[in-house]
Amino acid sequence: MKRTLVRYTAKAEQADENQRLIEKVFEELRAKALPGVRYTVLRVGNAFVHFAASEGDGPNPLTGLDAFKAFQSGVRERCQEPPQAAEPVIVGNYRMLDE
Repeated sequence: MKRTLVRYTAKAEQADENQRLIEKVFEELRAKALPGVRYTVLRVGNAFVHFAASEGDGPNPLTGLDAFKAFQSGVRERCQEPPQAAEPVIVGNYRMLDE
């Protein structure tokens, strides 16, 4: 399973709009029920952390969703601190992630 963690800080005046766009991604995910895709987003103040996982070797199907494309469009302009992506190493997991 390929995992990606992305973190960034939105501009204060853009954080709610950023959240609204993310919520649209989850609406489309629920409607399409993409197999092999796992996705969560956490917000603390204006800081956002996205954690995505997908089965297989290709690109994450999440990136093909219309709502995700809309979210990505202009994300850098909404950010105070630009998105930073990394492949995380899971050090410990207690019932948060499927094994």
